[in-house]
Amino acid sequence: MTHANPWPARADLAQRSLDHFFGAAEPQLLANTYPAADNSTFNYWWLAHVIDVRLDAFGRTGDQEWLTAAEVASANLRARNGGSLFNDYFDDMLWYALALERLARATGRAEPLDDARAIWEHVVEHGWNETHGASVAWRKQQPYYKNTPANGPFAILSARLYRHEPDPRYLEYGTVAFDWITATLVGPDGFVEDGINREGDGRVDTQWRFTYNQGLYVGAAVALEEVLPELTGRELTGRALRTATTALAELAPDGVVGSEGGGGDEGLFKGVLYRYLGTLLDRIGPASPEAAPVLDFVRSSTDLLWDTGRRDGHLLAGDDWRRPAQPPVFYSTQLSAIMALELRAAIKARP
Repeated sequence: MTHANPWPARADLAQRSLDHFFGAAEPQLLANTYPAADNSTFNYWWLAHVIDVRLDAFGRTGDQEWLTAAEVASANLRARNGGSLFNDYFDDMLWYALALERLARATGRAEPLDDARAIWEHVVEHGWNETHGASVAWRKQQPYYKNTPANGPFAILSARLYRHEPDPRYLEYGTVAFDWITATLVGPDGFVEDGINREGDGRVDTQWRFTYNQGLYVGAAVALEEVLPELTGRELTGRALRTATTALAELAPDGVVGSEGGGGDEGLFKGVLYRYLGTLLDRIGPASPEAAPVLDFVRSSTDLLWDTGRRDGHLLAGDDWRRPAQPPVFYSTQLSAIMALELRAAIKARP
């Protein structure tokens, strides 16, 4: 007997629960916390991920409602940023560029792709330097501080833009950034550290063991291999698999990632891991033996999320899915839950 797949409906519930718990009138769009408190902080990079999750729902359903929601989030981000694409943080801008590139593919419009290219050029002009090796700085005020959060999305964006326009600069810069992460921040077991030289002393921040960095390296390896046909034997996919396997063993030994901090930004970290584990599964195929640990993790963790996250007919995620959310909850945390459930729905939808 065949049972209906419940996960698309559960992903829908998580999407709609974002508005239920956090929805606010423009220009806010989404309250930073539930219950709503101080909304003075403009979280540029969180809104970039709102665009991404709405596009996930559109890709899954084909429902125009979700594409419109992505467009609304993009317009909101731009308006609240004074009409500008740019800010002081290169990782923030790169997240927006990645969402814009997807928006261009979803809509067929040229403007979002042009904006993504403009951000890429801005990052190269203002963020690329030779300190501790050719790579992207974290922000304009700290050109000496280099990290995975800036170079990972830069490599992914470079590969995506190359698909639209085979400009060799995209591959040149993208592969150099990826190779810099590999040489500077990736250990022999594949674990990816956060950054180097934050305090100007040349030290690597080994104390920051975040899922975010693991997901970015996985995503960058997969994205680059897809546009580098001369790489045979899935060399980069092998690196992505090693990092994914190590990350799950180190950061999710019980089949779920716990809280990574309480400052708001950290709530989004595990969502980045889920998004790019999804691209890895697409690359290797979910039926391959190598996919088993990843699939086990996605299933066990989203099972827990569904069990603990339901609240009055909606879904509200905490930072640790082993227990119900304890308000105040940041909407960054809800975005991670949406990404996880969208991946679970996508896995169930695959043959």
